[in-house]
Amino acid sequence: MYGQVLEGLQVKAEGTYLDGTFGRGGHARGVLQQLGPGGRLLLMDKDPEAIAVAEREFGGDPRVAIFRGSFAQLADWDATAGGLDGILLDLGVSSPQLDVAERGFSFGKDGPLDMRMDPDAGPSAAQWLAEADERAIADVLWTYGEERMSRRIARAIVARRDDTPLLRTAQLADLIASVVPRGEQKIHPATRSFQAIRIFINRELADLEAGLDAALARLKPGGRLAVISFHSLEDRIVKQFINRHAKPPPAQRRLPVVVEFTPTLAAIGDARKADASETDANPRARSAVLRVAQKLEARA
Repeated sequence: MYGQVLEGLQVKAEGTYLDGTFGRGGHARGVLQQLGPGGRLLLMDKDPEAIAVAEREFGGDPRVAIFRGSFAQLADWDATAGGLDGILLDLGVSSPQLDVAERGFSFGKDGPLDMRMDPDAGPSAAQWLAEADERAIADVLWTYGEERMSRRIARAIVARRDDTPLLRTAQLADLIASVVPRGEQKIHPATRSFQAIRIFINRELADLEAGLDAALARLKPGGRLAVISFHSLEDRIVKQFINRHAKPPPAQRRLPVVVEFTPTLAAIGDARKADASETDANPRARSAVLRVAQKLEARA
């Protein structure tokens, strides 16, 4: 959603912009092309491979600063202290992460069962599955993957690991497929479970909630927030965040006093989706949803 993101951010030549999910820099390049000599581009990613690309391709530009870490930490980065004219968050797993079997994100490519966006942070998926109890596994599959067979899958994982450690993505995918009836599903039986485990391992939804709060704190009045989500759990959080800061809460008749509401955000248009030409070229874009909001001037 390259063009839609740049349109949503309304890049000003001398502004300061943050890409909190650099990936491989597609959107960052577009922003940098529109910046003048006084503009600033701040790049973040918790994946060291993404940071290596950023340093190699952008590190020589004096307008660019690079920080390895989650966008949940953006307000802790001194470079953001002066305020931001725009923030982009492109959520979820990136194509390079999915395409490299050794990262362990894809059930379609056999590799180590890792799934960490930051390989130096926290337990891998294999380590967690080896230690979590059956109920915890089922809760994660249901909460983050909306997997109706979560209990059956969790039971099978615990039974299998007693005999054979689950160390490879193919092992886990085959195990899930063996206990989940395919039926009329068009997607692989392991799709929801892999999504759920990845979201849990990387604390994606907690980071999103923290990152949205940090983004609002660091945006200048008039600054734009653009967020691309790839599944309903993410998009629901983004939508509710924008609405919470843009619209007054529903009135409650039992409350004697109406609390005055001052909006701090304004939604810019409706949720947007990738057009047909993009989805034809990149099928992963079919589930992408872009929401844009603008920070409002503080009222006197």
